Amino acid sequence: MSWAEAGVGAVATQSVVEPAYGPRGLALMRDGKSAPAALHQLLGDDAQESARQVAMIDRAGRVAVHTGACCIAHAGHAVGDQVSAQANIMARNTVPAAMVRAYSTASGISFAERLVAALDAAQAEGGDLRGRQSAALLIVSPRATGNPVEDRPMDLRVEDHPDPLGELRRLLSLRRAYQRVDVGDQLAAAGDVDGSLAEYEAAHRSQPDNLELAFWHGVALAASGREDDAAPILHRAFDAHVGWVELLKRLPAAGLFPDDGELIARLIGTRTASEPESAPPPAAL
Repeated sequence: MSWAEAGVGAVATQSVVEPAYGPRGLALMRDGKSAPAALHQLLGDDAQESARQVAMIDRAGRVAVHTGACCIAHAGHAVGDQVSAQANIMARNTVPAAMVRAYSTASGISFAERLVAALDAAQAEGGDLRGRQSAALLIVSPRATGNPVEDRPMDLRVEDHPDPLGELRRLLSLRRAYQRVDVGDQLAAAGDVDGSLAEYEAAHRSQPDNLELAFWHGVALAASGREDDAAPILHRAFDAHVGWVELLKRLPAAGLFPDDGELIARLIGTRTASEPESAPPPAAL
């Protein structure tokens, strides 16, 4: 389990988990304690510390980690510059060091990708003795702004999947695409039509099978006068589900599309949008 707060630090706890380590650890660091001091205090109050595996990092990058003597082998941790990797029930005892090495030597990629590279390295070393099931990626900002989107830019979880790292990587790519859409929205609001269209196009190009990204890319093109470019993109969404047709018709009332019935009719073509697709009739018993 993991907890993190912008401008405070992060806590990860596993093995025989005591969830209170998360909020209590963050509270101690928020009040000014270093990660080593906070972890020392929590372990001192814990009669089952020998079964715990806990790591903390504070706002200054100080790391503290504990692997209890009763954690199931292979269990251990490795620490680097402002980084800690810990694992238990591993197939091999080389997992933590491999994670820190992969994270520390990665270059030319984003912080999120460095974290995923560490997870890949763990799996390459044999990973969990029980196989694969879940993965998560949680990132907070080094300074709190009060804006939840800025303070917690990434919080992705794969709870149960045959290829959790592959699924996590897919969700990371999807999250980035939606972040580009957010930038496009901001540029559009500021009057930068070309800049906003470039962001919408990049988002759609990175996720070509995503109908929502296709729809909003087409909407942006049509609203900016590029009807011919918009039509084939919108038709992909329309052909997949008639609800997108109805959504286009509702946008003018929300101020999100020109109130131009002829333009909407041309984009829709012969499609009707009065009702969403109906559910199939129930099978006879």
